[in-house]
Amino acid sequence: MASQTVTTTTRDKAAIFTFERRHVLFSVEDTRYEFVRTLERRANGEELLLADRYQPHGLAGPVAIKRVRSPATSARRHRLVEEVQLAYRIHHPNIAQVHYFKIHRGKPYIIMEHVDGPSLETVLNLIAMRGRAVSLAFALHVAAELADALHHAHSLLDEQGRSLGLIHRDVSPRNVRVARTGEVKLTHFGVAYSHLVGREETAGALLKGDVAYASPEYLAGTALTAASDLFSLGLVLLELATGRHLFAAAAEALGPPRAKSRELRLEEPPSLPLTQMLMLLEDHGPDDVERAAASLPPEVRAVLHGMLHKEAPKRFGSAEALCVALRECLIQEVRRTGRPFGRADLAEELTRLISDASAVRDEVELLDESLFPAGLEAHELRGRGPRGT
Repeated sequence: MASQTVTTTTRDKAAIFTFERRHVLFSVEDTRYEFVRTLERRANGEELLLADRYQPHGLAGPVAIKRVRSPATSARRHRLVEEVQLAYRIHHPNIAQVHYFKIHRGKPYIIMEHVDGPSLETVLNLIAMRGRAVSLAFALHVAAELADALHHAHSLLDEQGRSLGLIHRDVSPRNVRVARTGEVKLTHFGVAYSHLVGREETAGALLKGDVAYASPEYLAGTALTAASDLFSLGLVLLELATGRHLFAAAAEALGPPRAKSRELRLEEPPSLPLTQMLMLLEDHGPDDVERAAASLPPEVRAVLHGMLHKEAPKRFGSAEALCVALRECLIQEVRRTGRPFGRADLAEELTRLISDASAVRDEVELLDESLFPAGLEAHELRGRGPRGT
């Protein structure tokens, strides 16, 4: 038999390398978890891994596995267990489900639902690459889905029928994922705060999450309520709808952060320096919201004012009320444009955004390179949405 010459492309080599690197992370009873790739590395040392789940009958689908830093003290270990136990209680279609907590070789792992799609942080990066925001309908739909998820979490009760007082505390773009099929999922309830009876409350000086999306009362170390999550969601909605953070212009004007007398310990570096955020929130008022949202319809600006008021009691009374208001804004936007908007439309617009941004992907460093299939150019990505348009 004549010998054959086989040419291995870069894509083939990557596939072979990935195959060779796959290994079993650990097993839980009859289920084993095989590493596929790293989805995310956070500055605090945590990693989010994609793994395939195998049961005796074969492949049972992918999961996300969060490899958490080993807590340094018994108090932190206790808090980590409590936070995961709280996450177990949450079952909602717009919240990524936590499945299991595992200690393997002394390191804690949280097994959770895998959402096949980018984070909103990546979506915002794609918007910057493209130079144009997503549609207002896209932004309102995402915000309404998240408000519905928060209403569910805020309303949870314990076995005695008492409110758990559950607050996410880190409603930020990196903790929201948009599936390629159009679902919106709130993730990372590992920083959740609760007034659960018997729970050790997090020390007031310890901040978790991204302070660029934190509420004034959270940064001030005062009592938290559900309204704190609504402020954070307001910042996310405004940035998604306009492409700019509420304090972007003011932060640029301030220049490098100056020293602040009040020191707070951070578990993870934020995307906006803490000292800058504290100064910006000190002078925050309705005029800031009005300027930032000037391009949006009046009804949307009104909702943003109700989310982003400096004083928590003057915000929306609940995530449920906010969800109703956001969906009414979406209905008005649909009437204005004459185009309905739902999950399939979200998936289609996400596909177009990835396609448009792919034209400059060689000029911008993007963490989630898996968005751009190897070998496909911008024109090949177009029309790959669920409707094939």
